[in-house]
Amino acid sequence: MMGYYILIGAIALVSWLVSARLKSKFKHYSKVYLQNGMSGAEIAQKMLDDHGIRDVKVISTPGMLTDHYNPKNKTVNLSEGVYSQRNAAAAAVAAHEVGHAVQHAQAYEWLTMRSKLVPVVSVTSGMSTWVVFGGLALGAAAGVGLGYWIAVAGLVMMSFATLFSLITLPVEYDASKRALVWLKQKNIVTQREYAGSEDALKWAARTYLVAAIGSIATLLYWALQVFGGRD
Repeated sequence: MMGYYILIGAIALVSWLVSARLKSKFKHYSKVYLQNGMSGAEIAQKMLDDHGIRDVKVISTPGMLTDHYNPKNKTVNLSEGVYSQRNAAAAAVAAHEVGHAVQHAQAYEWLTMRSKLVPVVSVTSGMSTWVVFGGLALGAAAGVGLGYWIAVAGLVMMSFATLFSLITLPVEYDASKRALVWLKQKNIVTQREYAGSEDALKWAARTYLVAAIGSIATLLYWALQVFGGRD
């Protein structure tokens, strides 16, 4: 038990450090202004046009680092620090989010898989830990039996969130790759600006990696509680 808390604490610390580093990188590269003078919204629209995507809109969304692509209404949502800004960080984020739109348009298999998991995870993620915990409590009181199978059901529910976090990795890395390739091929950014965009996206990807590791660690811990406690 103590080892688990140490592990989770370490992952939480690493997650905080990576998140803080990402914000620091974004702030730093927000001061590297683009020579072409294009805003994040303009870059996003040009990337969509270059890929022949006409049914996706670029809109502004409140908050910081709240950028995302919504496949349901086909919108590239850019935060206030990206939509109207004209710097390397904004270019990187805008192109990355359009990368998801390109994935959607091209039926990228990993994005398709993740989209199918969204409704399942939205239902199971919030209750899975409680189901496992409740099953363990019933199992301890009733000598395994029904409690054990309830806990197993909770593990299955929890595994969907872990699978989702793992599938998210290739989706995010691929979107960044598409963004950087396009930025370079179309000469949207200079060499210095490109280096900043690449570094910013690298740190953004690491947040998803840490989240995936944390999800795996949590699933393994509860699996050990369920299966390790069985005679």
